[in-house]
Order: sequence, then C-alpha cells, then structure tokens
Amino acid sequence: MLPLGRPPNVTRPARGFLSTRMDLSLVIPVRNEAGNIAPLVDEIAAALDGLLDYEIVYVDDGSDDATAAEICRLQLTVRQLRLVRHTKSCGQSAAIRSGVKAARALWIATLDGDGQNDPADIPRLWNLARAAPANPPLLIAGHRARRRDSWSKRRASRIANAVRRRMLHDDTPDSGCGLKLFPRQLFLDLPYFDHMHRFLPALALREGGVVRSVPVNHRSRERGTSKYGVFDRLAVGITDLFGVMWLRRRASRPQLLDDPAAEPHRRRETVQCAVSTEADPVL
Repeated sequence: MLPLGRPPNVTRPARGFLSTRMDLSLVIPVRNEAGNIAPLVDEIAAALDGLLDYEIVYVDDGSDDATAAEICRLQLTVRQLRLVRHTKSCGQSAAIRSGVKAARALWIATLDGDGQNDPADIPRLWNLARAAPANPPLLIAGHRARRRDSWSKRRASRIANAVRRRMLHDDTPDSGCGLKLFPRQLFLDLPYFDHMHRFLPALALREGGVVRSVPVNHRSRERGTSKYGVFDRLAVGITDLFGVMWLRRRASRPQLLDDPAAEPHRRRETVQCAVSTEADPVL
C-alpha cells in the first residue's frame, strides 16, 4: 500500500513578498545542490524575463551543504527568488508539495534542481497551457526523448515506464521527467503520498484531467551527484504502482449541477457521483 507521508516541518517564507498574483510559480526541490543554484537561476531568468510574471520557489529538502546559503545570497539581487526549507530530508514528493502549497501563481512548473532540465523549454509549455481550456484541467509532462544519463539509468527508466504504462494506462512515455506544468489546484486535489511525483500523470487522469506529453531537452549533470539509486527507484516504484492502481479503482468525481430556475438565495446543488465499478486488485 501507499505510505501516507506526514507533512514535513518547514520554515516558511515571509508573507507579503509578492502581493500580486503572478502567472507562473516554478517549484524546484533540491538537496545538496549548492553548485547548481546560480547557473539554473540564470537560465530561468534568460528564458522567462520579459515574457511572463513568475516566481522561483526553491524547496531545500534538508540539505547539509551550502544550498540554503546560496539561495539566500541570490535573493539579494533576484526578486523572484523564494526559499522554503525542510528541517530534515522528507523526499522529493514532500518537497514538491511544500513548494506548491507555498506558491502564489495559479500555474505551477516543476523542474529538477540538478540542471538537467532545460528552462528554455518552459515558454513552449506555457504557451500550450494558455491555449488550453480551463476544463478539464491539463497536465503537461516533459518527455526526455534523448536522455543524457548513464546506460543503467536509461535502461531502468525504460523498463519502469513500460510497466507503468501497461498497468496504469496513463499513456505517458516519461512519467519521471522533472519538467511538468499544471494548475496549482489540480495538484492540491490529488491524493498525497510519498513518491507520488512519479505518478502525477496517472493521478491527474484519475482526477478527471488531461495529460499531454511534450518532447523536451535533457542535459548531462555537470555538478554534484544523483541523490537516488537505480535499484531504489525500481523497488519503490513497484510497491507504489499497486497502490496507484488501487487508488484509480477507488476514484470518485462528484459533478455539481446548479438549478438555473432557483432563486439565488435558495439555489441548491445536485451532486452526481461517478464511482468506478472495476474489480479490486489483489494486493
């Protein structure tokens, strides 16, 4: 089953830093990535400055290096930069959740803090989001068609994606890509559990959303080391896969119908609830 993650202890940013609602919040979870902070912030500014109103929400997931100090240093000159800190490492899903909850924009873009995702892809994803209707909600998932990782990591990812697509029918070629764009409210409506970030397309579909995969650039890591092992990802992914299957079979999406003939102060909402009737899997 899926372990329900407890909310981490966080140090929250001060209120009132940016008072107006901006277009996009970039949420970047990091742990011991001090050397990658400044280069990535520079790339984000080059891609987005003058194009849209945005903020960068870094979530420091219990780093024991100079990651937080580097972000604080850059805050002196980069007004869009914000910092949320976990008192101890709680994992990537918890870090993303903390960042989304702290975000001020209606739309969220996530990307990894190691510099392998390319911020230059964000404007293209943003244009797709702006052109989409408000309903059903849209999740845009990056697809690393040409991954710049080790052979073992690419092989493990290929196997995991094939198994996940076959069992969850999420029709997403690269669920593990860190670059995604989605409405903030859609994410907050999803069930939270540890490692949920690996299953965002399937969870968005469960919530009645639409998923679109878009090819994006992928770069080699230039600084630091990966925080996750290949076999750790596979073991955790298999366990959570069955949990997500269970969640999908328990999906229930109420549809609210207003009575146009009723007076405003007496209007009642009728609820139609569509519940999946598929048989439960044996876990």
